Amino acid sequence: MNLAVQLGERSHCVKRKVGAVLTKDTRIVSLGYNGPPAGTHNCDEEWPENGCSRDQKGGCSLALHAEENAILYAAKNNVSVEGATLYVTLSPCLPCARIIFTSGIDKVYYLHSYAEYKGLPIDEGVDFLRKFGVEVHKYSTQ
Repeated sequence: MNLAVQLGERSHCVKRKVGAVLTKDTRIVSLGYNGPPAGTHNCDEEWPENGCSRDQKGGCSLALHAEENAILYAAKNNVSVEGATLYVTLSPCLPCARIIFTSGIDKVYYLHSYAEYKGLPIDEGVDFLRKFGVEVHKYSTQ
């Protein structure tokens, strides 16, 4: 989780910095942090005051989430994430949870709640993952 926190600091997002680490058989297999796709814009440089423009739901119009970037980077490098464990600094949103499940990731550890960050009553992504058999744990620093 410490590595995920450090990765999050690399994010160019003006709103929230999130990091993710995928492990398999005690080894790191992929890393990611939130931000626009490589080769586009760095939000903190292009729009330092407010970040990138918002989509219809109020989310970042350019950003990929940290867990998406970690999974996509693994896929790009022909690394299977089937049976992997994901460490992420913010619990997965529902769209990311669907990607995590479909990718075959078995366990997710998160540091902070996406629902609390967004002011939502429940963590839909966490509930989805648990409903379909993915182990999900709030990471404890104790």
